[in-house]
Amino acid sequence: MKLEMTELGPVKRSLKIEVPEEAVKSEFQKVYAQLRRQAKIPGFRPGKAPIALLEKRYADLVEQDVVQRLVPDYYQRAVKEAGVVPILVDIPPLERMKVKSNSPFTFTATVEIKPTIQLGDYRPPNPISLKRDARTVTDDQVDKALQSLREQHAELDVVPEGTPLREGLHAVLSIEGFVEDRPLEGTQKKGHLLRIGSKSPILGVEVDEYLIGKQAGDMVDIPQPYPATHPDSNLAGKTMVLKVTVDAVKEQKLPELDDEFAKDCGDYDSLEHLKTTINTQLDNFLKQDLEEGYKDQVIERLLQMHHFEIPEVLIERELQTLVRQKMLKEHRHAHREDDVEEPLRLQEEAKRLQQELHPEAKRRVKLSLILDAIVQKEGLHVTEDEVNAEIQKLATSLKLPVGEIQRMVEAGGEGAQEEFRERMKAEKALQFVYQNAVIQG
Repeated sequence: MKLEMTELGPVKRSLKIEVPEEAVKSEFQKVYAQLRRQAKIPGFRPGKAPIALLEKRYADLVEQDVVQRLVPDYYQRAVKEAGVVPILVDIPPLERMKVKSNSPFTFTATVEIKPTIQLGDYRPPNPISLKRDARTVTDDQVDKALQSLREQHAELDVVPEGTPLREGLHAVLSIEGFVEDRPLEGTQKKGHLLRIGSKSPILGVEVDEYLIGKQAGDMVDIPQPYPATHPDSNLAGKTMVLKVTVDAVKEQKLPELDDEFAKDCGDYDSLEHLKTTINTQLDNFLKQDLEEGYKDQVIERLLQMHHFEIPEVLIERELQTLVRQKMLKEHRHAHREDDVEEPLRLQEEAKRLQQELHPEAKRRVKLSLILDAIVQKEGLHVTEDEVNAEIQKLATSLKLPVGEIQRMVEAGGEGAQEEFRERMKAEKALQFVYQNAVIQG
């Protein structure tokens, strides 16, 4: 095999591949031998038809078969010999290629490859410098956590008759939605508790401002118009009237902040013990937050200090993933069978998102390539124990059985499993640079 590689750019190569005449002739012989055994030619027993007759009848078919056998085989040989790892290959359509049994066969493949990255300094004696985040856990944060616990353990007492609702008080409500004076299915609620001032929506409607000043026994109608484009056909272009009755007005009674309260909160000997535990928990949360912030600084420095051409195909793949995820998230519950304009609207939105998310896609791909280069340079790898630990961590985070997470990873096949490991390697590379960085200030 003869191979001629031409550089078409930092991440593009042209591979001109010549298959020797002997290999071409051998492949023709194999194809004709197989055809001879299988072809049914009138006047000849199976396997006895003359090759000359087969050549006359099936020349074009055999030629295409030979091409389809030679191209993948010699392309792989060429890639290996050239020492490149293609991320995209462009080979002319096989049906247009011509091959003759008595001459060499030449074809060209254009490949995009990962860029060669000259890594900058990120470890001693020239580590990355990070700006110190001086945040610490404050007494005010501990007090707010204690206040939240008091509210969780608070009791609600009915206020004196005639007390108007105000911010901080709780209303016990009966609710039902009506459209065109007809009850709307699934909107009836009784005993609904609402803290005035929380701005917590009821059936998608904020009702606080309508209830302030109302007393137990009062009723109020709250209109909520919907646009014609609303995904629910029962509401599109109509106004829902939320009929709300204040059944009771209650006030929150907070427990005293003492040792008894601490014991009610869990396995704590005293209020001081509870405060110490809260402080430790807040400190652990802060450490995690600080580490994430420092890693963000590491990422920005890595992106700033490395300059190379990024294969457009990788950006496009990442962009399509981001667009798909964004649209699935935004339209998960918004599909309407009768909306004939929806396909066009979604198409326009996809175009808008492609423009909007392109910089982020490029940023992610660039970071991924840098971290991959660090993985290779430092010889970082992921063990089976680390994979299992990560699956356990995911299961805990998502509150799912470990077996279900494992099945989800395995269901994607070898590609998904390899991608899972690659993400872990990238995180390990980021952790490596962070651990070698210097925090100043």
